[in-house]
Amino acid sequence: MKKSLLFFTLMILVCGCTNNDDGNPDIDIIVPNNPPDEETDNTLSSFAPCENGLAGAYPCSGYDLLGRLSLNALNASSGNDIWGWTDISTSREFALIGLNNGTAFVEITDAENLVYLGKLPTATTSSSWRDIKVYSDYAFIGAEAGGHGMQIFDLKKLLSVSNPPVTFSADTRYTGFGNSHNIVINEATGFAYAVGTDRGDAYNGGAHFVDIQDPLNPSAAGGYGDNGYTHDAQVVLYNGPDTDYAGSEIFIGANENSMVIVDVTDKQNPAQVSTIQYSNIGYTHQGWFTEDQRYFILGDELDEINFGFNSRTLVFDLLDLDAPVLLTTYLGSTAAIDHNGYVKGDTYYLSNYTAGMRVLDISGIESGTITEVGYFDSYPSSNSASFNGVWSVYPYFESGKIILNDINSGFFVIEASN
Repeated sequence: MKKSLLFFTLMILVCGCTNNDDGNPDIDIIVPNNPPDEETDNTLSSFAPCENGLAGAYPCSGYDLLGRLSLNALNASSGNDIWGWTDISTSREFALIGLNNGTAFVEITDAENLVYLGKLPTATTSSSWRDIKVYSDYAFIGAEAGGHGMQIFDLKKLLSVSNPPVTFSADTRYTGFGNSHNIVINEATGFAYAVGTDRGDAYNGGAHFVDIQDPLNPSAAGGYGDNGYTHDAQVVLYNGPDTDYAGSEIFIGANENSMVIVDVTDKQNPAQVSTIQYSNIGYTHQGWFTEDQRYFILGDELDEINFGFNSRTLVFDLLDLDAPVLLTTYLGSTAAIDHNGYVKGDTYYLSNYTAGMRVLDISGIESGTITEVGYFDSYPSSNSASFNGVWSVYPYFESGKIILNDINSGFFVIEASN
């Protein structure tokens, strides 16, 4: 991920230095030009149950491999973000796969017969960072590529593709910002929040607010940059325990060296609620609310490297949004770096780079109890603290399928074992 100058000396041994649109050097992960990939042909792998700790070649506990697509099959050299979409009228399920050179679309309805439908090429140049979210049957795609803006793509097009794979075109492109690290969408309100934009822009690399209620006619709606650069965020229509903010639109940003909470209900007058720091900060990276919005689960992307922790996950009690409290810290079973994590019910699905996807039971979170209950490791060669392996995971299909995107090995569909 992009790092601030504070980390230049530390990270130069494992990263490369590039320039973004603001002209200032940032630290970027080097992705190999020819990443290791167990499948170098264009075939799809078939079902492999998790037996005796392996699903085919992949270490596992409680999760079967349903199918996968190699990077070669997707005509790309590295993978990044991933999201999912279900067509409500037909229950057909689709993976939206971020790649260095664009976004691939794969139907996973029959996971043992994956259909690679095609790719939407990047809007400008290739980038190792691409992010995808969905609102109202449209995909919204940003990238760190200069001048990329936000591509908007009608996902209904995927329902009638003939002779796949095809090359898709965006239906429109929003250019109110150039590069971005992430696109955050609050589906309850119809607003997108582009974060990790140019550090020298109007919002200091913070959040650009975009009204997407009419997806093909997005419009600028303000922004927030009082706390500087925001790397990632979640935005919710708040219904948690702090009645002072009932019904407000709350933004929680991971801002490199702190977590920030902002009331963004009034887009022209966003108001800071609180900022949170914690001990042994490496790089405040990404987090997610529990479903009751009482707790926020946060990952730090550099603490494993800086301080020698095993994978560290921090849990904050947000009973009072004005005064968050660190409730507990969970340490994983490996030295791998934690990346993006998402909550579904009482389960936290964590993309853990070289350790793959780790599945954490958070049903006892109120008492500070978190327990690993399963995993699927798409990067079997190592569990070291390095920027390889699973970038992200999407666990929200009603069918129970889970999709992973591995930087080095491409796309995986898995499911909990029976």
